Amino acid sequence: MPRGMKVLVTGASGRIGQAFREAYRDYYSLRLIEHRNPVHASSNEEVVSADITDFQSILKAMRGIEAVVHLAADPRVSAPWDSILKLNIIGTYNVFESARLSGVKKIVFASSNHACGYAVREFDLIGPDAPIRPDSLYGVSKIFGEALGRYYSDRFGISVICLRIGACHEPTVFFKRVLSSGGKSWYPPEKYIAMWISRRDMAQLIHKSLEANLKFGIFYGTSNNERKIFNLSSAEEKLGYKPQDRAEDHLH
Repeated sequence: MPRGMKVLVTGASGRIGQAFREAYRDYYSLRLIEHRNPVHASSNEEVVSADITDFQSILKAMRGIEAVVHLAADPRVSAPWDSILKLNIIGTYNVFESARLSGVKKIVFASSNHACGYAVREFDLIGPDAPIRPDSLYGVSKIFGEALGRYYSDRFGISVICLRIGACHEPTVFFKRVLSSGGKSWYPPEKYIAMWISRRDMAQLIHKSLEANLKFGIFYGTSNNERKIFNLSSAEEKLGYKPQDRAEDHLH
């Protein structure tokens, strides 16, 4: 498999970052940002030390990069404002602006189902055109990232793909937890199951986003689950996304 573009990955040590790297480290030339958590890289991955809240360090990490997969954030739905502001808002701005200054042509931004969390709770099926209804400051920060992406796409011509990711977790532990929650989780168990996305499908979705010839787009990401909570038709049609896995195969 030939090597593709040179891609910078923030949040490379997280679940989604690891899933993408494992699937495509031999396809792309990956540069991984290491900050608080060590990145255990393979021999064909480059690791650089940088902090998304430090503009100069992230600008330095952007040198020679063609595309960015921006996954780094405080992922806690209950994260306090100070952390959201520093990591999810200022950090995201730093990534976009340093990418612009470095001539990067593509950014894939990890948004979240929590950008429309109240709509997810209220309706059975929603798509990227659903009204913005964040359920937390975390969700607000993801809406900020999407709006920032729209601006950088329109103003500077950068291709920006925003992925409203469902729930990318190891299925056995995740489903056991949500099914035993007694309805105390933010979403009911059946909706968590419907929004599950496997590591393989998550990696494919990022790959398809990197390869897509689109100026801008917001897409939901789940696996090919029997119950549908997010409309994947636009991701399938515009990105060529073809999810391979199903949550129901892990529920028996």
